[in-house]
Amino acid sequence: MNLYRQSIALFGIVLPVLVCALLIGLCFTLKSRTLASLENKQTLFKSYETSRLKALEIETKITLQRPHITHWTELLAEESSSAVNTHLRTIAETLPSKEFQKTAFERSSGKGGFGSAVTQPSSQLRIVFRGTFRTMQLAFLELESRMPQLQLQELRIDPNPNQQNPSPLLNFQVNYTAWEN
Repeated sequence: MNLYRQSIALFGIVLPVLVCALLIGLCFTLKSRTLASLENKQTLFKSYETSRLKALEIETKITLQRPHITHWTELLAEESSSAVNTHLRTIAETLPSKEFQKTAFERSSGKGGFGSAVTQPSSQLRIVFRGTFRTMQLAFLELESRMPQLQLQELRIDPNPNQQNPSPLLNFQVNYTAWEN
């Protein structure tokens, strides 16, 4: 019997204990990998859900802004010089004629100013006015509110040299870059 003790101890006790320990270690490793994978997938799912909800929120905001986008597209489709003249006529009707006078209007065909640095189509408008400071502020506010595609490039204000006595009338020279489609 002594002869078989070593074989029985090796194959009956030590080897099964080693196999069981190996199986238990393998189970713990698989369990930890599975839990790590689960946590990773849950984190990814949470980030996906927050991104999806944010995208839906942005999409609803965009849907609410669609009428404004069509309005902007219509504004950009108009010819800038005729639209400015039309708006200036309607603005002039609401302001006192002694305090607001358009004296010159020029549209340059070439790109210049801000428009020369970008590929977006634009035109340059030069408008000269005579009026009081307060009335011109109102006129500019109204014009730029009606035509947000205008970008002020240059504004010069000079006293009116034709008046002998100190006059509240000033000469305004305004250069705009008008963005177009």
